[in-house]
Amino acid sequence: MTAARVLATAQLVNSLGDGAYYVTSALYFTLVIGLPPAQVGLGLTLGWAAGAIAGVWAGHLADRYGPRRVAVLLALGTAVALGGFVFATSFPAFLALAGAYACGQSGLAAARQALLAGLVEPAGRTRVRAHLQAATNAGLAIGAAAGGVALQVGTATAYQVVFAADAAGFVVAAVILSRVPEVAVVRDSPRRAVLRDRPYAVLALLHTIMMLNMPLLSLVIPLWMVQRTDAPAWLVSVLLLVNTVSVVLFQVRVARRVSGLRTAARAARGAGILMLLACAVYASSASLWVVLLVAAVIQVAGEMLLAAGAWEISFTLAPDGKQGQYQGFFASGMAIARMAGPVLLTTLVLGGGVVGWLVLGALFLVTGLGFAPVTRWAARERFPEWSSGPRPGAADVPSIGS
Repeated sequence: MTAARVLATAQLVNSLGDGAYYVTSALYFTLVIGLPPAQVGLGLTLGWAAGAIAGVWAGHLADRYGPRRVAVLLALGTAVALGGFVFATSFPAFLALAGAYACGQSGLAAARQALLAGLVEPAGRTRVRAHLQAATNAGLAIGAAAGGVALQVGTATAYQVVFAADAAGFVVAAVILSRVPEVAVVRDSPRRAVLRDRPYAVLALLHTIMMLNMPLLSLVIPLWMVQRTDAPAWLVSVLLLVNTVSVVLFQVRVARRVSGLRTAARAARGAGILMLLACAVYASSASLWVVLLVAAVIQVAGEMLLAAGAWEISFTLAPDGKQGQYQGFFASGMAIARMAGPVLLTTLVLGGGVVGWLVLGALFLVTGLGFAPVTRWAARERFPEWSSGPRPGAADVPSIGS
């Protein structure tokens, strides 16, 4: 089995349990542990704040000690945190476990990215990453269905089985990851090299802003439907299904169109345009709820373009020997979006209505357009030889955004 297949298998196993966890965790924390919703929200926010920081440190450890070793340890650590939720009975215990879980997930993502970068040739990284994303979404869909069974049963034991199964999935993933070769490490890699790389930091910021689309289908749209439309409740499941299945079927195809920094920047720009259009259609659903399905299709198209462009940019511009901390820093945008997105988007969209949707869409558009000039800047900083002549195999870089 190739390294890419091993990574995809581990990703699929993980996502099966995660899918069930995502649909049951909120109710478990409130109904079984007995925490008020405000405490659950606070705990998860603080947890993902810690996770955003932990991803960079875990990436550095992956560069220094090997991404396979670090990924295996973090997968096992995440399993311990999930298992701990079964025994949690208080807010302090929940807070500690939420932090451990978020740090484990963020660090594991960074280590996996570094492992992928070390095992796959540069030209194939975005394509392999797309396969991993498709496997992830397939697992999430199946896992969510299993979680729905637990919700239907509704007992504490049913919820605890979900958490135990998710923990077991991380253990199995750790065993699978241990079978791939270790990647060469750089012992003297500076800990904060990525923080001194200004253009890469700006690209990570742009990516973070674009990742604010993450809470739309899971939180903002359901609340918008209840407050501003007459849409039936079952439509939420349909929209989520459209998103998940689209990624499974089309993410690899979209990624094939991205083969360098020029096409990556174009993909990010296209994502910004599509996100603006999606927000405009979502806004119109206040008077015609059936267009929600159209908006969801446009949104997932933008998401897939963004993912392919961001993967190519983040891999290509990360120096050899520092992929771990660079990937951890770039991926911290997901943790920040999970932490801040719900508050920001509910305030903007539910408070601002149609105008709020249009402001959000304009933010996505401006951010997407910003990728091309910042990627040019980063390319000049990362590869000075491109200032005097094109680098072999990368002749398109000086004309990014053309």
